[in-house]
Amino acid sequence: MKNIGLSYLLLLTGLALLWLIAESSSPGSSGFRALQLSMINLTGILAIGCMSAGIFIAIRPTSVERFLGGLDKMYRLHKWLGISALLLSTVHWLSAKSPNWLIGLGWMQRPSRDPGLSRAVVPSGLLRILDAQHGLAKGIGEWAFYATVAIVVVALLKAFPYRHFFKMHRLLAVVYPLLAFHAVVLMKHSYWTTALGPAIALLIFMALLATSVLLLRLVGRTRRAAGHIENLVHYRDMRVLSIVIKLKDHWLGHAAGQFAFVTFNRDEGAHPFTISSAWHDDGKVRFHIKSIGDYTEQLPAVLKAGDQVSVEGPYGRFDFRSDKQRQIWIAGGIGITPFLARMQARERHSDKHAVDLFFSTNAMDEEFAREVDQLAIAASVRLHVLISGRDDRLTGQRLREIVPDWMCSDVWFCGPASFGRSLRQDLIAHGLAHQDFHQELFDMR
Repeated sequence: MKNIGLSYLLLLTGLALLWLIAESSSPGSSGFRALQLSMINLTGILAIGCMSAGIFIAIRPTSVERFLGGLDKMYRLHKWLGISALLLSTVHWLSAKSPNWLIGLGWMQRPSRDPGLSRAVVPSGLLRILDAQHGLAKGIGEWAFYATVAIVVVALLKAFPYRHFFKMHRLLAVVYPLLAFHAVVLMKHSYWTTALGPAIALLIFMALLATSVLLLRLVGRTRRAAGHIENLVHYRDMRVLSIVIKLKDHWLGHAAGQFAFVTFNRDEGAHPFTISSAWHDDGKVRFHIKSIGDYTEQLPAVLKAGDQVSVEGPYGRFDFRSDKQRQIWIAGGIGITPFLARMQARERHSDKHAVDLFFSTNAMDEEFAREVDQLAIAASVRLHVLISGRDDRLTGQRLREIVPDWMCSDVWFCGPASFGRSLRQDLIAHGLAHQDFHQELFDMR
């Protein structure tokens, strides 16, 4: 979490500082018009910067996954960037439009233009070309802004079906080049001769490459493997479907705790699921999928052995690496999946860590309970199963009582965000180091 917050702040503060330097080197002027143009320029630069970085993250670049802490963290940054771009572009639009509204209402006088605001030292030919496109760039930018607002708002409304969200979100790749054209043409000419110019050019160039990848549907192409469903088990009491997929193509292999994007239906698109099996170099991967929405609710009825599927991955940094002697694993509901994979890995390759696994669930299927118990025994993991309605809720205090040397442990959590937040706050308040609580942010929207 620290690195994604740092990256977000560095992007915004870096662009703001470069703008301030560029602005201070421009011819001086004052008055309302100068203030308005400064606000338009600053918000426009920050908005296109946030959108460019967000578009780049959308192609799932593995080159920055390690630094940002995994693709789940990258998507959290993607969400922040999208919200920031929406807010900044709205302020940008209001800064350009509101003076005309006020003038039309007779609430303010039309300000006189300062010719010093519009000239800068650039090649006169290039200046004429850019100036000739001003009207077109303004019109395109305005309509692209309206489209962007609609797309981002839909992305933030989780009630909107995922398949529609997926398709509409991809429209940003169509809208972005229009916004980039708007930004390049209307950015203050003098900025291009400062460090701000190359910075914006690089961001836009990287984002345009990313839009090409998105539009050509090449995201994760080198990490895709085709396969078929080999086995299905439906744990009805838990509303969980176990799916074993036999891959035909080369698979990079995966570590316990990683996830992949699985496509069962091309019209629906790829959905992310945590891999619940260790990699044994046998071409098989297993997923446990909880029925928690319209799409996953219908999977037990529509999927069958032999169905063709596509798996893209692996992604994620929920990797159980630790220099502590003890680990505490906490699973909430279907959050048990990474721990199933890790227990299988420990069964074959034991490690030095003593482990306590707390599994909190609303319901338990007898067959699933036997599987988890057998895995825990084989992996030398001390298992604590807590079922709602039968057992008390897991709290920080209860955890500390069961594991007296919890302060010398790393805590790995996967489950509902509110559950994890509550435990994190409690344990940190009692002395656990922030970096010793590891949490999967499995929320792609």
